[in-house]
Amino acid sequence: MRPMNAKMGNRKDRVIVALDLPGYDHAAKMVELLGGLVTYYKVGLELFIRDGSRTLDMLAAAGKNVFLDLKLHDIPNTVGRSVDSITAAGPVSLTTLHTMGGYEMMNRAREAVDVSGSELKLLGVTILTSIDEDTLREDLQIGHSIPKLVRNLAMVAGRAGLHGVVASALELAMLREYFPDDFIIVTPGIRPAWAAKGDQKRVVTPREAFDRGASYIVIGRPITGADDPPAAMKRLIDELG
Repeated sequence: MRPMNAKMGNRKDRVIVALDLPGYDHAAKMVELLGGLVTYYKVGLELFIRDGSRTLDMLAAAGKNVFLDLKLHDIPNTVGRSVDSITAAGPVSLTTLHTMGGYEMMNRAREAVDVSGSELKLLGVTILTSIDEDTLREDLQIGHSIPKLVRNLAMVAGRAGLHGVVASALELAMLREYFPDDFIIVTPGIRPAWAAKGDQKRVVTPREAFDRGASYIVIGRPITGADDPPAAMKRLIDELG
């Protein structure tokens, strides 16, 4: 299934639930439990390493959209071949690579998609939502502010041919000044007003993220870690209006 333009579809269908769970059995149970409430799921590194192909097949059989979030970051040839493998792995709609890998790496990934004829959309990860200004300056020794760095990395991603980026909602309004609606922006670090922040430092509510221009939002523990996941998902949908 192809990702929708930000203007298409209702907000419920643009909520991606992160299956950041220990393995296939947990993931399959969660997908069954949530049923028709969720149409889009994220498969991250932990689950993919443990049970990747089984999970992708299960999601395809259930008719779900798949966001494969592997955050590829390697030399251009390796990333290009990896993307080529993803296009052959099954019905994946979105996948990620780190923009810090540079223009050539991202462009090689786009070339792999074009050669394959796949409808896979490539997203550049800008700055992880677990990183704040102190982490950027003190641990990574990067002098730019997060908004400036996100903007610069997103512009390189756009020039390299990526279809969009992953960015915090705190940078959404700024990014929409530079990119049109069909440039996909996927926003993690989403926490409903009633949920705990966990280890995310730069977070907003689902409604705020969409109002600021997110194409899709990603939410995990407030749904999958809830005592009653379907009830939590229904509460989130109601919150979106």
